[in-house]
Amino acid sequence: MKKIVLVTGTNSGFGYLTAKSCAANGYTVYATMRDINGRNANKAKELADIENINVVELDVTNGPQVTEVVNSIIAKEQRIDVVVNNAGYFGGGLAEAYSESDFENMFDVNVKGTWRVIKAALPHMRAQGEGLIINTSSGLGRFSAPFMTVYNSTKFAVEGLTEGLHYEVRPLGVDVVLIQPGAFPTEIFGKSVYGSDAATVAPGYGALANVPEQIGHGMGQMFETMKPDPQMIPDAILKLISTPKGQRPIRTVVDGMTGQFIESANAKVKEEYVNFLTAFGMKDILN
Repeated sequence: MKKIVLVTGTNSGFGYLTAKSCAANGYTVYATMRDINGRNANKAKELADIENINVVELDVTNGPQVTEVVNSIIAKEQRIDVVVNNAGYFGGGLAEAYSESDFENMFDVNVKGTWRVIKAALPHMRAQGEGLIINTSSGLGRFSAPFMTVYNSTKFAVEGLTEGLHYEVRPLGVDVVLIQPGAFPTEIFGKSVYGSDAATVAPGYGALANVPEQIGHGMGQMFETMKPDPQMIPDAILKLISTPKGQRPIRTVVDGMTGQFIESANAKVKEEYVNFLTAFGMKDILN
């Protein structure tokens, strides 16, 4: 039986590659994105022409639409096996330059959007007694680099959401796990946002206000030198899908440049986390 896979944010980057890779692996893919008849029409058509891919309009900030899309998949397929929460966007610059609206918008997509899809899919997975939800975090969900502060905070939130939920629903047969990508040359950086109050705030920071631009330049040079391959992300997702339930690691680092740092942090936190759960009488859910 073909696995039924829902992927959000497939108009570019990791989501686009993941949809194609899952389809090539024989899975039935529901590739979702916004504006399939507008700005993303070309990418939607490209994916729709691929065997095993169904392109569906979905804005993860629209709760009723999220529920409708998930329910329509269930009505057609009678199940949903895998959800890949990929939709999100990057923001850089001075944290103080982000207005309240900027802050809310980023959390609405990166965090609440992830939760809306989980909330819609989880009841069906519980009823099935199995399912896999893969949430896209970042190495910046483990530590917060300056000048990416607001974006980092959304990934910290996704980490917290996933870690607690992982242990809540694993006894019910559902795995909720994280992918922690490093930096890869995808379209996400071309769509980056910066705080709308930058013109007002930046003068007070002096030369520090130029650092985000310097970071971007340095990252471009790093990509040219090290050439990290974005296909590493869908390859890691396929590995998670093929791993038996209950055996999937909660975190998968995919980063050929700074990944060792994140792996070390994950290992230490996991060690102490086991001690924490044991101390509070929850040791049984670790197994």
